[in-house]
Amino acid sequence: MTEPALPLTLRPLEALGRHALDVVDALGRFGAFLVEALAALLTPPFKLWAFLSRIVFVGYRSLLIIILTGAFTGMVLGLQIFLTLSRFGSEAFLGPAVALSLIRELGPVLAALMITGRAGSALTAELGIMRISEQIDALTVMALNPMRYLVAPAVLAGVVTFPLMTAIFDVVGIFGGYVVGVELLGLSQGTYFGEMQTFVDMTDIMLGFWKSVSFGVIVTWVCTYKGFNVGHGAEGVARATTQAVVLSSVLILVWDYFFGSVWK
Repeated sequence: MTEPALPLTLRPLEALGRHALDVVDALGRFGAFLVEALAALLTPPFKLWAFLSRIVFVGYRSLLIIILTGAFTGMVLGLQIFLTLSRFGSEAFLGPAVALSLIRELGPVLAALMITGRAGSALTAELGIMRISEQIDALTVMALNPMRYLVAPAVLAGVVTFPLMTAIFDVVGIFGGYVVGVELLGLSQGTYFGEMQTFVDMTDIMLGFWKSVSFGVIVTWVCTYKGFNVGHGAEGVARATTQAVVLSSVLILVWDYFFGSVWK
């Protein structure tokens, strides 16, 4: 028995309701995927070699882009902040301004975005190709949990490598600001680092640390989910890769704001 057609005035509400249900369903599948990954991560035996390979894949291979991005970010910050502070005669605060900008905000966010573009996209494409070539189904047929072999090591590697990459980004960025502020613009070396020790405390460092940890979970979670749920063929892999990078980048920026507004 077919349902009677809705009046024209109610059809927009029906479409809105269906869209809302689709969003809730997608969020539920996202959440269930993360819970399943965490359960696989906490259930022995732990796949050490898979974890180490993901450390190399996510962290080591992203090292060059992190160093380059961190250096030039610090140099740009050093130049622009120095020009701004010089208008108020406060050039002595260049060091803490650069350090706080990097440690609290730019370091975790830019490092996460760079890793997403390099490692996150590759992770989605790799899992997507495994899905369409039925390699993931083969693991299931052999009674091997794909979550334990493919997803859980990637999530744990993100939790470990993102703070390390952020720390390298921050250190390189601070020295990039030092090169511009001290070597090029003539600020005293003691002033640059001395004021930094005065104004930067452990609260700022822990804020950047916990942001980077949460970004590691977000990026690996989204990228592995999209890789596991690709469409058919090469077009499906390309679409999933694009969606993973865009969604991860947006979530990084949104979560950065809400996390920073709570942690003051």
